Amino acid sequence: MNNKMLVAYFSCSGTTARAARTLAEASGADLFEIRSVQPYTAADLDWTNKSARSTREMGDETCRPAIAERVLNMDVYSVVFLGFPIWWYVAPRIVQTFLESYDFSGKTVIPFFTSGGSGAGKTDAVLHRCCSSATQWRPSKRVNGGISKEEWKDWLASLTY
Repeated sequence: MNNKMLVAYFSCSGTTARAARTLAEASGADLFEIRSVQPYTAADLDWTNKSARSTREMGDETCRPAIAERVLNMDVYSVVFLGFPIWWYVAPRIVQTFLESYDFSGKTVIPFFTSGGSGAGKTDAVLHRCCSSATQWRPSKRVNGGISKEEWKDWLASLTY
């Protein structure tokens, strides 16, 4: 299999987007933004409001927000870096939509996440259930703040894929 790489990411505040762009530059990977058909507003993201969209979505394990666009050539990628913020100790439901939209069999998926303070929680276990057992996974990596291209390169050098 080739070793063409993709950085796919979901970001609302721009933090994960910045990390994803720097990772794509450091790795030479293509970049794809996972965007919702219905964009998230500030009110949607107010985690202190029990009726906010993000709170409702995360409270429903079957929720799968629709994605605005597809990766048209997913079959050419052997490695997919998957970036997202942590919501309620897990990846946002739209990340599950993304994973369930493609066949990742034989591909290596390497999650990375941003968080204001929490760790990965159940993220890895939840995401693994979205793909076939033929998907190769690496443990998720927490990246906060301004991770540099050099820091990404050091991490990339430590991986096998």
